[in-house]
Amino acid sequence: MVSASAVLIIIITFIFPPIGVYAVAGCGADLLVNVCLTILGVFPGHIHAFYLEYVYYDRREQAREGRFTAGRAPGIYSERVQQGGGGYGTIAQNT
Repeated sequence: MVSASAVLIIIITFIFPPIGVYAVAGCGADLLVNVCLTILGVFPGHIHAFYLEYVYYDRREQAREGRFTAGRAPGIYSERVQQGGGGYGTIAQNT
């Protein structure tokens, strides 16, 4: 299910990719990589930003369903994106 925040981030990313990456991954290596790719050309920055957002929302949805991905997504340095924004805390299981 797509939330309103996801749609808003996608629209922002379409206009200027580094803002979308900052909203999902925060200030870190992923943002630096995206700024460099955006400077190199329009498409590399967009592709990287949409990839980050896809992984972030996919991992977030998997965590909500109780499925956890063991492997790391390649090319992503942010733990926030790797865990779908879940952080290091515990998730309560529905019984």
